[in-house]
Amino acid sequence: MEEIVQGTNKFYIGENEAEPIAEITFKEKDANTIIVDHTYVSDTLRGQGVAGKLVDKIVSYAREQGVKIEPTCPYVKGKMEKSDVYEDVLA
Repeated sequence: MEEIVQGTNKFYIGENEAEPIAEITFKEKDANTIIVDHTYVSDTLRGQGVAGKLVDKIVSYAREQGVKIEPTCPYVKGKMEKSDVYEDVLA
């Protein structure tokens, strides 16, 4: 799998931030919370666990920054609410 790179309010896979082949995006809600609002994985990467790796990357970022995640993306919301692993960062 290609490297996950941090961009502006996103983590992505691809040659450039404007045209990623996979991404997870977020925006700041307040000083203590980010809203994760979108996940995308191209057909070429589907079925390889890429979306889950993007969630893990944003969770690591939230832990490093000391912020909580408010997931509005249905995929992220479902993944985070189904596992106790994310409990510490779920807003």
